[in-house]
Amino acid sequence: MSVENTKRPIYNRVVLKLSGEALAGKAGHGYDYDILNLIVDQVIEINNLGIQVAIVVGGGNIWRGRSGVGMDRSTADYMGMLATVINALALQDALENKGMQTRVQTAIEMRQVAEPYIRRRAIRHLEKGRIVIFAGGTGNPFFSTDTTAALRAAEIEAEVILLAKNIDAVYDDDPKKNPNAKKLDQISYIEVINRGLTVMDTTAITLCMENRIPIQVFGLEKENNIKAAVLGERIGTIIKEE
Repeated sequence: MSVENTKRPIYNRVVLKLSGEALAGKAGHGYDYDILNLIVDQVIEINNLGIQVAIVVGGGNIWRGRSGVGMDRSTADYMGMLATVINALALQDALENKGMQTRVQTAIEMRQVAEPYIRRRAIRHLEKGRIVIFAGGTGNPFFSTDTTAALRAAEIEAEVILLAKNIDAVYDDDPKKNPNAKKLDQISYIEVINRGLTVMDTTAITLCMENRIPIQVFGLEKENNIKAAVLGERIGTIIKEE
């Protein structure tokens, strides 16, 4: 028996935060179905390990609020919330095509396509082994899907936020602009805020800090990174208390 097969998950309930850009791959918009299936296969694999998985998905592959030049901010943000619902339905379809029971819950009611977000119902779905996808952000403008991930993680008492991105870790500077940027294996919430690192917005980081929810940041470029994170392997960056 291999060492990998003897490892056990270190979490029972997790929130997986996916950016819309991650679903788009190198194209930057729409869907890269290879990446979508890569994510879905890993979600199913960790669910089969007995881990309860909730997903918060962004909408940046379809619409970003700041793209609405001259547009009312609230209107632009509501359009972004609808984009997250589209992505949630795409994830649900991909998961259910592989036999996984999945529920989409939206912060803005649209009963014809999804359940309204109800905390107790979400927890019950998770306890039954279903994947729950939270869409529609918080239901309010001026809040990001990062903040949604932190809020939902606190509400459902998740043990960690798995922040899957197009970059493999947190760096002390933008690695795309600075080739000498240093990768950080671990950093505290307050350091992220004080250094102005853009891994998550300040509201989300603060919410995680107040509720002591660690954040595991890693890239989606490797096939088994989501599984590696829940098995406690040292990948990416962990953000937690000092």
